[in-house]
Amino acid sequence: MNQVLASMAGNVWKVLVKPGDTVEAGQDVVILESMKMEIPIAADFGGKVKEVKINEGDFVNEGDVLVELE
Repeated sequence: MNQVLASMAGNVWKVLVKPGDTVEAGQDVVILESMKMEIPIAADFGGKVKEVKINEGDFVNEGDVLVELE
């Protein structure tokens, strides 16, 4: 199973995918907000979204699982 991880701590500003979506390597899947900046988080690999582990407004720490791909 492949996972997209948070690269830094911050608030989840926008979730760009939902279960069942197909994503390409390099595609943004989540946008975090930290220190008044928007930080896009991209998938390192392509696949189908199995599960979105977070919701908009959640706080995440660096290394937290955001999205699982299959």
